[in-house]
Amino acid sequence: MKNTATRARSRFAGIVLILLLATRAHAEPIRTPVTDARPVLLAALQSTDGAAHGVLIGKVADAITRHFQATSPIYIDVSTVKRYRETGCSRLKVLFWQAGLKLPDVAVPRKQTIEFGINYCLDGLPPKSLL
Repeated sequence: MKNTATRARSRFAGIVLILLLATRAHAEPIRTPVTDARPVLLAALQSTDGAAHGVLIGKVADAITRHFQATSPIYIDVSTVKRYRETGCSRLKVLFWQAGLKLPDVAVPRKQTIEFGINYCLDGLPPKSLL
């Protein structure tokens, strides 16, 4: 009897672990709607893990999506490359991306990305020192 109960508990624990891992692996980040990237940059600077995610909304985002007949909104992903000594300042990697863009002379719609790095501080200016 004890052996059967132990096996059942072990099986249940294994199933729960698999479900938790599967959910974690497929979890989408929480994306803040923004009309420009600045709030996402600031959120990344203030985040404990140095990352923040947004989705571009508004007239400009709508015009870009319509122009390229895209199948998704414009997403913004920001991650911290390096934290500087100056409080609130970091080197950030900024990634804008959108799925299903139809480009001229390209047969199949595809995902397009723009990635760049920026030295940025909470006051909106670059750091005084890169140390």
